[in-house]
Amino acid sequence: MNDSNYFRLVPGPDDTLRETLPNGITVLARHNPESLSVVVSGYLTAGSLFDPLDRLGLAHFTALSLMRGTWQHDFQAIYDTLESAGASLGYAASVHHVGFGGRALAEDLPLLLSLLAETLRSPVFPAEEIERLRAQLLTGLAIRDQDTADRAEMAFEEIIFPGHPYGRPTDGTQESVANITRDEIEDFHRRCYGPNGMVIVVVGAVEEKEALDMVVNALGDWKHPAQATPPPLPELRPLENPVRRHIFLPGKVQTDLIMGCLGPGRTSPDYLAASLGNDILGQFGMMGRIGEVVREQEGLAYDASASLNGWIAGGSWEISAGVHPEHLERAIDLILKEVRRFIAEPVTPEELADSQASYIGRLPLTLESNAGVAHALLKLERFQLGLDYYRKYPGMVKSVTPEQILEVARRYLQPEHFAIVSAGPALE
Repeated sequence: MNDSNYFRLVPGPDDTLRETLPNGITVLARHNPESLSVVVSGYLTAGSLFDPLDRLGLAHFTALSLMRGTWQHDFQAIYDTLESAGASLGYAASVHHVGFGGRALAEDLPLLLSLLAETLRSPVFPAEEIERLRAQLLTGLAIRDQDTADRAEMAFEEIIFPGHPYGRPTDGTQESVANITRDEIEDFHRRCYGPNGMVIVVVGAVEEKEALDMVVNALGDWKHPAQATPPPLPELRPLENPVRRHIFLPGKVQTDLIMGCLGPGRTSPDYLAASLGNDILGQFGMMGRIGEVVREQEGLAYDASASLNGWIAGGSWEISAGVHPEHLERAIDLILKEVRRFIAEPVTPEELADSQASYIGRLPLTLESNAGVAHALLKLERFQLGLDYYRKYPGMVKSVTPEQILEVARRYLQPEHFAIVSAGPALE
Protein backbone atom coordinates (compact mmCIF):
# COMPACT_ATOMS: atom_id res chain seq x y z
CA MET A 1 0.00 0.00 0.00
CA ASN A 2 1.43 3.38 -1.00
CA ASP A 3 1.60 6.32 1.39
CA SER A 4 -1.33 8.19 -0.18
CA ASN A 5 -3.70 5.25 0.26
CA TYR A 6 -2.41 4.65 3.78
CA PHE A 7 -3.08 8.23 4.88
CA ARG A 8 -6.48 8.20 3.15
CA LEU A 9 -7.59 5.24 5.27
CA VAL A 10 -5.90 6.12 8.54
CA PRO A 11 -7.59 8.85 10.64
CA GLY A 12 -5.54 11.84 11.73
CA PRO A 13 -5.95 15.35 13.14
CA ASP A 14 -6.51 16.81 9.66
CA ASP A 15 -9.63 14.77 8.89
CA THR A 16 -11.11 14.02 12.31
CA LEU A 17 -13.15 16.47 14.34
CA ARG A 18 -12.70 16.39 18.10
CA GLU A 19 -14.62 18.72 20.39
CA THR A 20 -15.60 18.62 24.06
CA LEU A 21 -19.04 20.06 24.81
CA PRO A 22 -19.68 22.32 27.83
CA ASN A 23 -21.40 19.44 29.66
CA GLY A 24 -18.31 17.19 29.42
CA ILE A 25 -19.15 15.02 26.39
CA THR A 26 -16.27 14.59 23.94
CA VAL A 27 -17.35 14.17 20.32
CA LEU A 28 -15.19 12.69 17.57
CA ALA A 29 -16.45 12.59 13.99
CA ARG A 30 -15.00 11.50 10.66
CA HIS A 31 -16.70 11.70 7.28
CA ASN A 32 -16.64 8.74 4.91
CA PRO A 33 -17.95 9.97 1.53
CA GLU A 34 -17.91 6.43 0.10
CA SER A 35 -20.46 5.15 2.60
CA LEU A 36 -24.25 5.38 2.77
CA SER A 37 -24.45 4.52 6.46
CA VAL A 38 -23.15 5.81 9.76
CA VAL A 39 -21.78 4.17 12.90
CA VAL A 40 -22.17 5.62 16.40
CA SER A 41 -19.96 4.28 19.20
CA GLY A 42 -18.91 5.53 22.60
CA TYR A 43 -18.77 5.03 26.32
CA LEU A 44 -19.62 6.51 29.72
CA THR A 45 -17.64 6.23 32.95
CA ALA A 46 -20.15 3.89 34.63
CA GLY A 47 -18.33 0.57 34.63
CA SER A 48 -18.06 -2.28 37.10
CA LEU A 49 -15.46 -0.53 39.26
CA PHE A 50 -18.51 1.03 40.93
CA ASP A 51 -19.94 -2.41 41.80
CA PRO A 52 -20.23 -3.22 45.53
CA LEU A 53 -18.50 -6.50 46.35
CA ASP A 54 -21.81 -8.17 47.18
CA ARG A 55 -23.43 -6.85 43.99
CA LEU A 56 -20.92 -7.75 41.31
CA GLY A 57 -22.56 -7.43 37.91
CA LEU A 58 -24.64 -4.37 38.87
CA ALA A 59 -23.08 -2.12 36.21
CA HIS A 60 -23.52 -4.86 33.60
CA PHE A 61 -27.13 -5.52 34.62
CA THR A 62 -27.90 -1.78 34.53
CA ALA A 63 -26.36 -1.33 31.07
CA LEU A 64 -28.36 -4.18 29.59
CA SER A 65 -31.55 -2.81 31.20
CA LEU A 66 -31.39 0.55 29.42
CA MET A 67 -33.13 -0.73 26.29
CA ARG A 68 -35.94 -2.42 28.23
CA GLY A 69 -38.16 0.64 28.29
CA THR A 70 -38.09 4.41 28.78
CA TRP A 71 -40.52 7.11 29.81
CA GLN A 72 -41.32 7.60 26.11
CA HIS A 73 -41.31 4.04 24.70
CA ASP A 74 -41.69 0.51 25.99
CA PHE A 75 -39.33 -2.35 25.15
CA GLN A 76 -41.19 -3.43 22.02
CA ALA A 77 -41.59 0.11 20.68
CA ILE A 78 -37.85 0.75 20.94
CA TYR A 79 -37.01 -2.32 18.89
CA ASP A 80 -39.83 -1.74 16.40
CA THR A 81 -38.48 1.77 15.81
CA LEU A 82 -34.96 0.46 15.21
CA GLU A 83 -36.14 -2.39 13.01
CA SER A 84 -38.31 -0.15 10.84
CA ALA A 85 -35.23 1.94 10.05
CA GLY A 86 -32.89 -1.05 9.64
CA ALA A 87 -30.87 0.38 12.53
CA SER A 88 -29.29 -1.11 15.65
CA LEU A 89 -28.31 0.03 19.13
CA GLY A 90 -26.90 -1.80 22.15
CA TYR A 91 -24.98 -1.49 25.40
CA ALA A 92 -22.33 -3.46 27.28
CA ALA A 93 -20.28 -2.90 30.43
CA SER A 94 -16.57 -3.24 31.12
CA VAL A 95 -14.51 -2.41 34.21
CA HIS A 96 -14.09 1.30 33.50
CA HIS A 97 -16.92 2.03 31.09
CA VAL A 98 -20.36 1.29 29.76
CA GLY A 99 -19.99 1.12 26.01
CA PHE A 100 -22.65 1.65 23.37
CA GLY A 101 -22.79 1.11 19.66
CA GLY A 102 -25.23 1.43 16.82
CA ARG A 103 -25.55 1.92 13.11
CA ALA A 104 -28.09 3.36 10.68
CA LEU A 105 -28.45 4.92 7.28
CA ALA A 106 -27.18 8.49 7.29
CA GLU A 107 -30.72 9.85 6.98
CA ASP A 108 -31.66 8.03 10.20
CA LEU A 109 -28.77 9.33 12.32
CA PRO A 110 -31.06 11.82 14.17
CA LEU A 111 -33.36 8.93 15.04
CA LEU A 112 -30.46 6.80 16.31
CA LEU A 113 -29.05 9.63 18.42
CA SER A 114 -32.51 10.37 19.79
CA LEU A 115 -32.92 6.76 20.93
CA LEU A 116 -29.42 6.80 22.38
CA ALA A 117 -30.21 9.91 24.42
CA GLU A 118 -33.58 8.52 25.47
CA THR A 119 -32.25 5.17 26.72
CA LEU A 120 -29.34 6.85 28.51
CA ARG A 121 -31.36 9.57 30.20
CA SER A 122 -34.84 8.21 30.88
CA PRO A 123 -34.92 4.42 31.31
CA VAL A 124 -37.69 3.18 33.63
CA PHE A 125 -36.45 -0.38 34.33
CA PRO A 126 -39.84 -2.13 34.13
CA ALA A 127 -40.04 -4.86 36.80
CA GLU A 128 -41.23 -7.53 34.39
CA GLU A 129 -38.44 -6.81 31.92
CA ILE A 130 -35.84 -6.73 34.70
CA GLU A 131 -36.87 -10.21 35.81
CA ARG A 132 -36.84 -11.51 32.25
CA LEU A 133 -33.34 -10.10 31.79
CA ARG A 134 -32.20 -11.52 35.14
CA ALA A 135 -33.27 -15.00 34.03
CA GLN A 136 -31.24 -14.63 30.84
CA LEU A 137 -28.20 -13.41 32.77
CA LEU A 138 -28.41 -16.27 35.27
CA THR A 139 -28.62 -18.80 32.46
CA GLY A 140 -25.52 -17.30 30.87
CA LEU A 141 -23.66 -17.35 34.19
CA ALA A 142 -24.58 -20.98 34.79
CA ILE A 143 -23.16 -21.87 31.37
CA ARG A 144 -20.04 -19.78 32.04
CA ASP A 145 -19.45 -21.53 35.35
CA GLN A 146 -19.25 -24.88 33.58
CA ASP A 147 -16.87 -23.67 30.86
CA THR A 148 -13.27 -24.72 31.48
CA ALA A 149 -11.72 -21.77 29.63
CA ASP A 150 -13.92 -19.20 31.39
CA ARG A 151 -13.28 -20.68 34.82
CA ALA A 152 -9.53 -20.80 34.29
CA GLU A 153 -9.48 -17.18 33.07
CA MET A 154 -11.58 -15.95 35.98
CA ALA A 155 -9.36 -17.67 38.54
CA PHE A 156 -6.21 -16.38 36.83
CA GLU A 157 -7.44 -12.78 36.96
CA GLU A 158 -8.50 -13.18 40.59
CA ILE A 159 -4.96 -14.34 41.46
CA ILE A 160 -2.93 -11.71 39.62
CA PHE A 161 -5.34 -8.84 40.43
CA PRO A 162 -6.13 -9.54 44.11
CA GLY A 163 -8.52 -7.03 45.67
CA HIS A 164 -8.71 -5.12 42.37
CA PRO A 165 -11.65 -4.51 40.00
CA TYR A 166 -9.63 -6.17 37.22
CA GLY A 167 -9.81 -9.40 39.20
CA ARG A 168 -13.60 -9.47 39.49
CA PRO A 169 -16.11 -10.73 36.89
CA THR A 170 -17.78 -7.80 35.16
CA ASP A 171 -20.92 -9.86 34.65
CA GLY A 172 -20.99 -10.88 38.32
CA THR A 173 -21.81 -14.24 39.86
CA GLN A 174 -25.00 -16.26 40.00
CA GLU A 175 -25.45 -15.27 43.66
CA SER A 176 -24.79 -11.55 43.19
CA VAL A 177 -26.98 -11.18 40.10
CA ALA A 178 -29.81 -13.09 41.79
CA ASN A 179 -29.73 -10.57 44.65
CA ILE A 180 -29.58 -7.32 42.66
CA THR A 181 -32.85 -5.41 43.04
CA ARG A 182 -34.61 -3.12 40.64
CA ASP A 183 -34.15 -0.27 43.13
CA GLU A 184 -30.38 -0.86 43.12
CA ILE A 185 -30.33 -0.73 39.32
CA GLU A 186 -32.32 2.50 39.35
CA ASP A 187 -30.04 3.99 42.02
CA PHE A 188 -26.90 2.97 40.10
CA HIS A 189 -28.22 4.69 37.00
CA ARG A 190 -29.18 7.81 38.91
CA ARG A 191 -25.72 8.11 40.54
CA CYS A 192 -23.34 6.99 37.79
CA TYR A 193 -24.87 7.92 34.44
CA GLY A 194 -24.14 11.40 33.19
CA PRO A 195 -22.33 13.38 30.50
CA ASN A 196 -19.07 14.02 32.33
CA GLY A 197 -16.40 11.82 30.77
CA MET A 198 -18.71 10.52 28.05
CA VAL A 199 -17.23 9.98 24.59
CA ILE A 200 -19.25 9.60 21.39
CA VAL A 201 -17.82 8.81 17.96
CA VAL A 202 -19.72 9.26 14.68
CA VAL A 203 -18.20 7.84 11.49
CA GLY A 204 -19.77 7.55 8.06
CA ALA A 205 -21.85 9.38 5.48
CA VAL A 206 -22.26 12.58 7.48
CA GLU A 207 -20.03 15.64 7.45
CA GLU A 208 -18.14 16.14 10.71
CA LYS A 209 -19.76 19.46 11.65
CA GLU A 210 -23.22 18.13 10.85
CA ALA A 211 -22.59 15.11 13.07
CA LEU A 212 -21.43 17.38 15.89
CA ASP A 213 -24.58 19.49 15.60
CA MET A 214 -26.76 16.36 15.80
CA VAL A 215 -24.98 15.16 18.94
CA VAL A 216 -25.39 18.60 20.51
CA ASN A 217 -29.09 18.55 19.65
CA ALA A 218 -29.57 15.11 21.22
CA LEU A 219 -27.29 15.29 24.25
CA GLY A 220 -25.94 18.82 24.62
CA ASP A 221 -28.41 19.78 27.34
CA TRP A 222 -27.75 16.69 29.50
CA LYS A 223 -26.43 17.73 32.91
CA HIS A 224 -25.70 15.84 36.11
CA PRO A 225 -23.74 17.97 38.61
CA ALA A 226 -23.74 15.17 41.21
CA GLN A 227 -22.56 12.44 38.83
CA ALA A 228 -20.35 9.95 40.69
CA THR A 229 -16.65 10.04 39.90
CA PRO A 230 -14.75 6.75 39.42
CA PRO A 231 -13.08 5.54 42.63
CA PRO A 232 -9.27 5.36 42.76
CA LEU A 233 -7.80 2.00 41.85
CA PRO A 234 -5.40 0.13 44.13
CA GLU A 235 -1.82 -0.33 42.98
CA LEU A 236 -1.04 -3.48 41.03
CA ARG A 237 1.84 -5.57 42.34
CA PRO A 238 3.47 -8.70 40.84
CA LEU A 239 3.05 -11.96 42.72
CA GLU A 240 5.78 -12.53 45.28
CA ASN A 241 5.59 -16.31 44.82
CA PRO A 242 4.27 -18.61 42.10
CA VAL A 243 0.67 -19.77 42.44
CA ARG A 244 -0.69 -23.05 41.08
CA ARG A 245 -4.43 -23.78 41.12
CA HIS A 246 -6.62 -26.42 39.52
CA ILE A 247 -10.40 -26.13 39.25
CA PHE A 248 -12.16 -29.48 39.09
CA LEU A 249 -15.20 -29.51 36.81
CA PRO A 250 -16.95 -32.89 36.69
CA GLY A 251 -17.77 -34.41 33.33
CA LYS A 252 -15.15 -32.50 31.34
CA VAL A 253 -12.73 -34.20 28.94
CA GLN A 254 -10.49 -31.22 28.14
CA THR A 255 -8.37 -29.11 30.44
CA ASP A 256 -7.91 -25.40 29.78
CA LEU A 257 -4.70 -23.83 30.99
CA ILE A 258 -3.91 -20.16 31.67
CA MET A 259 -0.50 -19.06 32.94
CA GLY A 260 1.25 -15.73 33.16
CA CYS A 261 1.64 -12.52 35.11
CA LEU A 262 0.98 -8.79 35.13
CA GLY A 263 1.73 -6.92 31.91
CA PRO A 264 2.10 -3.28 30.91
CA GLY A 265 -0.92 -1.01 30.68
CA ARG A 266 -1.92 0.31 27.28
CA THR A 267 -0.33 3.71 27.89
CA SER A 268 2.95 2.29 29.22
CA PRO A 269 6.07 3.03 27.14
CA ASP A 270 6.72 -0.72 27.37
CA TYR A 271 3.49 -1.64 25.60
CA LEU A 272 4.47 -1.62 21.91
CA ALA A 273 7.68 -3.60 22.43
CA ALA A 274 5.79 -6.05 24.63
CA SER A 275 3.04 -6.37 22.01
CA LEU A 276 5.49 -7.17 19.22
CA GLY A 277 7.29 -9.58 21.52
CA ASN A 278 4.01 -11.28 22.38
CA ASP A 279 3.27 -11.66 18.68
CA ILE A 280 6.52 -13.56 18.23
CA LEU A 281 6.07 -15.59 21.41
CA GLY A 282 2.52 -16.72 20.87
CA GLN A 283 0.56 -15.15 18.01
CA PHE A 284 2.35 -14.92 14.67
CA GLY A 285 1.60 -17.58 12.06
CA MET A 286 0.42 -20.73 13.83
CA MET A 287 0.52 -19.01 17.23
CA GLY A 288 4.20 -18.14 17.41
CA ARG A 289 6.93 -20.02 19.19
CA ILE A 290 4.61 -21.52 21.79
CA GLY A 291 2.15 -22.80 19.22
CA GLU A 292 5.01 -24.21 17.14
CA VAL A 293 6.49 -26.18 20.03
CA VAL A 294 3.47 -27.17 22.10
CA ARG A 295 0.94 -27.71 19.33
CA GLU A 296 2.79 -28.39 16.09
CA GLN A 297 5.94 -30.21 17.22
CA GLU A 298 4.76 -32.04 20.34
CA GLY A 299 1.03 -32.30 19.59
CA LEU A 300 0.16 -31.63 23.22
CA ALA A 301 -2.50 -28.95 22.77
CA TYR A 302 -5.56 -28.32 20.65
CA ASP A 303 -4.55 -24.68 20.71
CA ALA A 304 -1.75 -22.73 22.38
CA SER A 305 -1.09 -19.00 22.19
CA ALA A 306 -0.06 -15.90 24.15
CA SER A 307 -1.97 -12.67 24.66
CA LEU A 308 -1.11 -9.23 25.97
CA ASN A 309 -4.04 -7.39 27.54
CA GLY A 310 -3.34 -3.71 28.18
CA TRP A 311 -5.90 -1.69 30.11
CA ILE A 312 -5.90 1.74 31.73
CA ALA A 313 -4.32 0.87 35.08
CA GLY A 314 -2.23 -2.11 33.97
CA GLY A 315 -2.65 -5.39 32.18
CA SER A 316 -1.88 -9.07 31.94
CA TRP A 317 0.55 -11.14 29.88
CA GLU A 318 -0.79 -14.64 29.63
CA ILE A 319 -0.40 -17.91 27.79
CA SER A 320 -3.35 -20.21 27.20
CA ALA A 321 -3.72 -23.75 25.93
CA GLY A 322 -6.42 -26.37 25.63
CA VAL A 323 -4.93 -29.77 26.38
CA HIS A 324 -5.78 -33.38 27.06
CA PRO A 325 -5.59 -33.85 30.84
CA GLU A 326 -2.77 -36.38 30.48
CA HIS A 327 -0.62 -33.77 28.73
CA LEU A 328 -1.18 -30.90 31.19
CA GLU A 329 2.10 -31.05 33.13
CA ARG A 330 4.16 -31.64 30.00
CA ALA A 331 2.51 -28.64 28.31
CA ILE A 332 3.25 -26.45 31.35
CA ASP A 333 6.91 -27.52 31.30
CA LEU A 334 7.28 -26.79 27.58
CA ILE A 335 5.63 -23.37 27.89
CA LEU A 336 7.90 -22.42 30.79
CA LYS A 337 10.89 -23.58 28.76
CA GLU A 338 9.86 -21.33 25.85
CA VAL A 339 9.31 -18.37 28.16
CA ARG A 340 12.75 -18.84 29.70
CA ARG A 341 14.28 -18.95 26.23
CA PHE A 342 12.35 -15.81 25.31
CA ILE A 343 13.84 -13.86 28.23
CA ALA A 344 17.34 -15.31 27.75
CA GLU A 345 18.13 -14.11 24.23
CA PRO A 346 16.81 -11.50 21.79
CA VAL A 347 14.29 -12.44 19.14
CA THR A 348 15.84 -12.80 15.70
CA PRO A 349 15.80 -9.87 13.26
CA GLU A 350 13.77 -12.03 10.88
CA GLU A 351 11.09 -12.77 13.50
CA LEU A 352 10.82 -9.10 14.39
CA ALA A 353 10.70 -7.97 10.75
CA ASP A 354 7.84 -10.40 10.05
CA SER A 355 5.82 -9.14 13.01
CA GLN A 356 6.51 -5.49 12.20
CA ALA A 357 5.34 -5.98 8.61
CA SER A 358 2.21 -7.74 9.88
CA TYR A 359 1.40 -4.95 12.35
CA ILE A 360 1.84 -2.20 9.75
CA GLY A 361 0.09 -4.09 6.98
CA ARG A 362 -3.01 -5.08 8.86
CA LEU A 363 -3.78 -1.67 10.38
CA PRO A 364 -5.37 -0.23 7.20
CA LEU A 365 -7.42 -3.44 6.85
CA THR A 366 -9.02 -2.78 10.24
CA LEU A 367 -9.99 0.72 9.07
CA GLU A 368 -11.83 -0.20 5.88
CA SER A 369 -15.24 -0.05 7.60
CA ASN A 370 -16.98 2.71 9.53
CA ALA A 371 -17.07 0.43 12.56
CA GLY A 372 -13.32 -0.15 12.33
CA VAL A 373 -12.59 3.57 12.22
CA ALA A 374 -14.98 4.25 15.11
CA HIS A 375 -13.30 1.55 17.19
CA ALA A 376 -9.88 3.03 16.40
CA LEU A 377 -10.95 6.55 17.38
CA LEU A 378 -12.45 5.30 20.64
CA LYS A 379 -9.15 3.61 21.47
CA LEU A 380 -7.27 6.85 20.84
CA GLU A 381 -9.56 8.71 23.21
CA ARG A 382 -9.77 6.03 25.89
CA PHE A 383 -6.00 5.81 26.23
CA GLN A 384 -5.24 9.45 25.33
CA LEU A 385 -2.93 8.42 22.49
CA GLY A 386 -3.51 11.53 20.36
CA LEU A 387 -5.19 11.94 16.97
CA ASP A 388 -1.83 11.63 15.19
CA TYR A 389 -1.09 8.20 16.72
CA TYR A 390 -2.00 6.13 13.66
CA ARG A 391 -0.06 8.46 11.36
CA LYS A 392 3.04 7.88 13.51
CA TYR A 393 2.33 4.19 14.00
CA PRO A 394 4.46 2.68 11.19
CA GLY A 395 7.51 4.59 12.36
CA MET A 396 6.96 3.59 15.98
CA VAL A 397 6.61 -0.08 15.03
CA LYS A 398 9.72 -0.04 12.85
CA SER A 399 11.76 1.58 15.62
CA VAL A 400 11.33 -1.32 18.06
CA THR A 401 14.51 -3.43 18.36
CA PRO A 402 15.16 -7.01 19.50
CA GLU A 403 17.03 -5.60 22.48
CA GLN A 404 14.00 -3.53 23.55
CA ILE A 405 11.77 -6.58 23.36
CA LEU A 406 14.22 -8.58 25.47
CA GLU A 407 14.41 -5.83 28.08
CA VAL A 408 10.64 -5.54 28.37
CA ALA A 409 10.16 -9.33 28.41
CA ARG A 410 12.64 -9.67 31.26
CA ARG A 411 10.82 -6.95 33.17
CA TYR A 412 7.45 -8.70 33.08
CA LEU A 413 7.83 -12.39 32.18
CA GLN A 414 9.31 -13.89 35.33
CA PRO A 415 8.31 -17.58 35.46
CA GLU A 416 9.17 -17.84 39.15
CA HIS A 417 6.27 -15.42 39.80
CA PHE A 418 3.73 -16.93 37.39
CA ALA A 419 0.16 -17.81 38.20
CA ILE A 420 -0.67 -21.18 36.64
CA VAL A 421 -4.35 -22.10 36.55
CA SER A 422 -6.06 -25.09 34.97
CA ALA A 423 -9.70 -26.13 34.83
CA GLY A 424 -11.09 -29.49 33.83
CA PRO A 425 -11.15 -33.10 35.05
CA ALA A 426 -9.53 -34.05 38.35
CA LEU A 427 -5.74 -34.15 38.37
CA GLU A 428 -4.29 -37.62 38.56
